[in-house]
Amino acid sequence: MRRLRGKLQVSNPVQQSNNPAKPPLTPAEDKQWAFLAHCGGILGCIPSALIYRYMRDRGPFTAQESREALNFTLPPTIIAVVLNLLGIVVSAFDPGAGTPFSMLALLIWVVLTVWSVIAAIQVNKGNPYRYALNLRRIK
Repeated sequence: MRRLRGKLQVSNPVQQSNNPAKPPLTPAEDKQWAFLAHCGGILGCIPSALIYRYMRDRGPFTAQESREALNFTLPPTIIAVVLNLLGIVVSAFDPGAGTPFSMLALLIWVVLTVWSVIAAIQVNKGNPYRYALNLRRIK
């Protein structure tokens, strides 16, 4: 308790912390977030990036697998976005000429989806997964 301007104020130690530390994940939650990081590959690199950014300090398996998923999904996502933009720009001049760019982007998305699902299945079993073709730029 402390006195402020003549008033008695009861302090609560729980409310005093502006940034309380997040509790560590249970093993089941750790596995679940790692699974979701790989499943997020279906949508590109954003889900795994968010999980890596906000959950990596709470569980070692989540940190490892979200980093692996982010390293795998980042380059294909960038390439697919660039190909789609090229397809749009080229289609503005010749409607049929942009189709190959869009088809390549679709192929990249299909490959990304298949490998992400394979990784998610392995991680859901509790096994770490390493993509065969991965640049591993984020440490």
